[in-house]
Amino acid sequence: MMIFRLIAESFLFAADALRQNKLRTMLSLLGITIGIFTIISVFSAVDTLRNKLQSSVDKLGSNTIFVQKWPWVFSDDFPWWKYINRPEPSLRDYKALKERLENVQGISFEASASNRTVKYRSNSVENVTLNAGSQDMNKTWNLDFQEGRYFTENEGKSGAPLVILGADIAEGLFDGQPAVGKQVKVMGRSLTVVGVYKKEGEDMLGMSQDKNILIPLNLARGLFDVENGNYGPTITVRGKEGVSLEEVESELQGVMRSIHRIKPGAEDDFSLNKATLLSNQLDIMFKMVNIAGWVIGGFSILVGGFGIANIMFVSVKERTNIIGIQKSLGAKNYFILLQFMFEAVALCILGGALGLFLVYIITVVVSQALDVKVILDMNNVITGITISVVIGAISGFWPAYAASRLDPVEAIRS
Repeated sequence: MMIFRLIAESFLFAADALRQNKLRTMLSLLGITIGIFTIISVFSAVDTLRNKLQSSVDKLGSNTIFVQKWPWVFSDDFPWWKYINRPEPSLRDYKALKERLENVQGISFEASASNRTVKYRSNSVENVTLNAGSQDMNKTWNLDFQEGRYFTENEGKSGAPLVILGADIAEGLFDGQPAVGKQVKVMGRSLTVVGVYKKEGEDMLGMSQDKNILIPLNLARGLFDVENGNYGPTITVRGKEGVSLEEVESELQGVMRSIHRIKPGAEDDFSLNKATLLSNQLDIMFKMVNIAGWVIGGFSILVGGFGIANIMFVSVKERTNIIGIQKSLGAKNYFILLQFMFEAVALCILGGALGLFLVYIITVVVSQALDVKVILDMNNVITGITISVVIGAISGFWPAYAASRLDPVEAIRS
C-alpha cells in the first residue's frame, strides 16, 4: 500500500508541475508528437496498402499454381536469355496434365486478348480484356455472378457462341437492364450473354473482372491463336482441399518435366507461379518501408527525447529547494526519482497520445474523402504508447537520478 501511495503522490507532483508550465510542456511534447505521428502514420499506411494488395493476391487462391513461361519474381541476376527460349504452355501440356494429375480439383487452360471492343446495337465499350478459358475455369477461379450462370459442359466442349460479361461492361452496354439472353458483338462474332460477373470494384493488381469478358476456349480457338505468347497462355491448377500446396507443386513439377522429357539434373523449361511468391515480395517491400518509417520518426523522437531531458534538468533546477524540503521531511531518494521519472513519462505519453490522435483524424478524413478503408491497428496504438513510455523513461532517468542524489541542506539553501 505504501508503494502505491508513493506512486500516486509522484503522479500528482508530476501533473502539478506539467500544469504550471503549460508552454514549456507543449514545446517539449512537439518532438515526441511528430515522431510518433510519423512512425504510426507509416505503419498505418503500410497496413492499409498491405491489406489491399493482399486481398488482390488472395484472389489468385492459396492453393492455386500457374504454369507459365515467365516467372513472376525475378532475381537480381535475372537470366532473361534462358527464359526467352522457353516454350509457351500448350494445349498438349494441358491435356496431359488433366489426364495424369491426381491431387487437383481443377485444371484450366487460359489465354487473353486485350484492347477489344464489345458492341450492343449503338452502344459499345472499348479497352475490354477478352479472356478465353477451358471448361474447368470455374473450378480454378472463384467466379461470382450477379446475373446468369457459367457455361455448361456441352457449351464449353462445343465452343458455343456465348459470353460472360464484367459488371462495368454490362452497365455500359445495357444501362442497368438485364443482360442475359442479349446478343453482343465481339471480334466480328455475335455472342449470347449467359452471365454477368458480380461487381468487384477497383483492384490494385488489376485482377478485377469488372472490365473483362469470358468466352469458351474452343470458341476462342477460331478467333485467335490461344497458344501464341502474345495472348499469355496459362495453365491454372488448383489443388484439392486438404492437400498442401507443396504436395500439389511437387506433383505438378514432376508431371511437367515428364511431359517435356527433361533429363534429371536439367533445369525446368517452365515456371510454377503461386500467390505466396507475391506475398513474400510484398513482405520484403513493406519491411523496408517500415524501417524507413522507424528511421525518419526515430530522428524526431531522438530530438524530442533530448528536449524532454533538457526540460527535466530545468525542472530539477527550478525545484531544487522544494526537493530539499521534501527530503528534510523524510522523502526517500526513490520517491524523488519516481517523481521526476513519472513527469518525463507523462510528458512523452501526452506527446504520443497527441500523435496517435492526429493519425486517427487523418485516417478518418482519408477514409471519407477517398472511400478507402485506412487501418489504424491496435498493435500500432500499443506500439506508439510503448515507444512514448520507453523514451520518457530514458530521457527522464538522469535528471531524476540527479535530483534524488541532492543533499537536502544544500538543496534548501539554493
